[in-house]
Amino acid sequence: MKDEILSRIQKKFPLVARPFKVIADELDMSEDEVLEILQEQKKSNIIRQTSAIFDTKRLGYISSLVAFKIPPQKISDAVKIINSHPGISHNYERNHDFNIWFTVAVSPTSKLGLEKTVGFLAEATGAEDYITLPTLKLFKINVKLDTTGKDQKKEEVKRVTHTDIELTPLHHAIIRYAQNDIEMVREPFKNIVDTLNIDYNTFFDVLNELQGAGVMRRFASILNHRKAGFGANAMVVWDVDEANGEEIGEKAAAFSAVSHCYLRPKYENWQYNLFTMVHGKSTEETNAIIEEMALEIDSKSHMPLYSSREFKKVRIEYFTPEFEAWEEQYGN
Repeated sequence: MKDEILSRIQKKFPLVARPFKVIADELDMSEDEVLEILQEQKKSNIIRQTSAIFDTKRLGYISSLVAFKIPPQKISDAVKIINSHPGISHNYERNHDFNIWFTVAVSPTSKLGLEKTVGFLAEATGAEDYITLPTLKLFKINVKLDTTGKDQKKEEVKRVTHTDIELTPLHHAIIRYAQNDIEMVREPFKNIVDTLNIDYNTFFDVLNELQGAGVMRRFASILNHRKAGFGANAMVVWDVDEANGEEIGEKAAAFSAVSHCYLRPKYENWQYNLFTMVHGKSTEETNAIIEEMALEIDSKSHMPLYSSREFKKVRIEYFTPEFEAWEEQYGN
């Protein structure tokens, strides 16, 4: 049942006062049994975090994937500098001349902005070259590892619809708390509603409103890939015709082993514009998936970039003072 539970909490976490009872009832188990399994998975670091997942851009933040070319002897110091920025959520060393890959976001009130922030980090780290790769088109962002082995190879990718919403102080307060990791207890949201002095109905109504507007992507658990048995995760980059980029991107996103799929810009020193994250339990399995994808994706060439080291993987904390503090310390 462990794998069934892990699959369930990745896909659609119940937004109710006692979510683990809902899962228990679905799987014909007791609430205590479900909690015991999840507490053990959390203790073993198989469950990395369970929280709301927000759309960075919809919250007014500007973000991008960035690749630095850092001399090997400078990597350690460079990573410390890069990771000091509160908008760095992911940072990896990958098997390419552009060896340090990270995602960075700057707040809506940033005085530096994205371009100057990246430029500062490049200068401070001694990067020999760098490329900024913002999202031109998002096809998929949905990390769901197939823990049961029952998922289909292909899946329907639903188009996300955005509606206008004016974020109130209550929205901001709930976002600040809902982005934090919950505990595996009977009522994991009780501390939030008590702290904010609101009732459960108000809390869940706001979360559902944020999700309906596309501000919150979903509420779900994210697993530690390697701890969960998915030890080979490749960022596969494809050189595709820009005119047909959207059609090709939709084909790539349909593969269930693909968690992220984006169209990004090309440069003179970087020819690849379609980015897919492919997850497998072994390098052989991942490479087989990539080969299968290559049969359907019309590309001039493609290249899997495997991570050799993970330097940072966290959720960005939105609407916190750390962004302003970083710019005051380093921005000048």
